[in-house]
Amino acid sequence: MSRTSPLVARHIGSFLAAGTLFVAATVCPAADTNPKVAAPVSGSASSQGKEFPAGTTMKRLADAGTIRVGIKFDQPLFGLMGLDGKPGGLDVEIAKIISQALGIPADHIKWIETPSAVREQALKQGKVDIIVATYTMTAQRAKQVTFAGPYYEATQRIIVPTGSPITGPADFKANPKLKLCSVSGATSAEHAKDYLADWHSQLILFDTWSKCGSALQNKQVDAITSDSGTLSGIIVKSKGKFQFVGPSMASEPDGIGLPKGDVAFCEFIDNALEAAVADGRYKKAWESTLGEADPTVPPFPKPVPCE
Repeated sequence: MSRTSPLVARHIGSFLAAGTLFVAATVCPAADTNPKVAAPVSGSASSQGKEFPAGTTMKRLADAGTIRVGIKFDQPLFGLMGLDGKPGGLDVEIAKIISQALGIPADHIKWIETPSAVREQALKQGKVDIIVATYTMTAQRAKQVTFAGPYYEATQRIIVPTGSPITGPADFKANPKLKLCSVSGATSAEHAKDYLADWHSQLILFDTWSKCGSALQNKQVDAITSDSGTLSGIIVKSKGKFQFVGPSMASEPDGIGLPKGDVAFCEFIDNALEAAVADGRYKKAWESTLGEADPTVPPFPKPVPCE
């Protein structure tokens, strides 16, 4: 599976319009802290006992018997740290599929909190081995990291309090007093500038999605924009207090971030994901996470060439 560039161009056609968000703020720990681990997942595909080529990331991780995975801790349905100290969500299940393919038990995964604004930095500084944290694949980001996947395709949308008079992004052009919340480093924050009358005053940025959720609940902002998956999580957690409005605005395919240039590991991950789709583990992962918001398992997205 060799790769060429335009990663966004290959995915601009059809993207999922269900979604999720996050509501539970935490502080990003250093890589050498004692991260929490989660229980193993079941599944047939494993590389236990398999020899990987010398010098590859697969060999290094398999020999070490552990993998450091950057996730978010405050994103319902994707990456949310539970009160029991174990993370849950689609991103977490994808990471377990990858570790399983390496022959690494899920309880040997080290979970590192990795908010949007520090993802590239965490990879470059070697704080994590992979990042599975609603990491939208863009051409700009691909200059700094290598992406495997995508494993999920969403679209950018807006949510508002149920009963709000806001009907979509056009309202923000018409009324400069309306405030829109997003997260620093998120692609949705950049896209939002195109449909705001004055983004300097209208766009409110936090470091975590949970803070956006709190701001919307407290009426400090009028809406939140993110990918549909993230926003679905916020809606589910709000128990009917928030709702989607307006059309989809941009495509947002989520992938797995790797250190730039690790093509062999990227292709290994793509093969591991395809195996999980074939044997039903991806379906099981979806149904136990995003299935809470959308029970229909979507077609698995076509991988973008590794580079």
